[in-house]
Amino acid sequence: MIRSQQIRAARVLLDISQAKLAEMASIGIATIKRVEAARGKVTGNAETIWKIERALEAAGVIFLPEDENGGVGVRLKKEFRAD
Repeated sequence: MIRSQQIRAARVLLDISQAKLAEMASIGIATIKRVEAARGKVTGNAETIWKIERALEAAGVIFLPEDENGGVGVRLKKEFRAD
């Protein structure tokens, strides 16, 4: 499950607003604001969380799980190019 911190970080990497992410995920901006304001694992409607995750992945984000080297994170795909 992705975390709110990962969503915020992904938006920064992509240089997109909450409104743009809401548009990309086909959900309301109030939902993005609520999800990003939460701490830790994102809770709520699983379909909504899935839409956010898929929209960010389609834009070039890779979600990194916690492992022995560190906590959760995000990075951009190698082939990502900001325009």
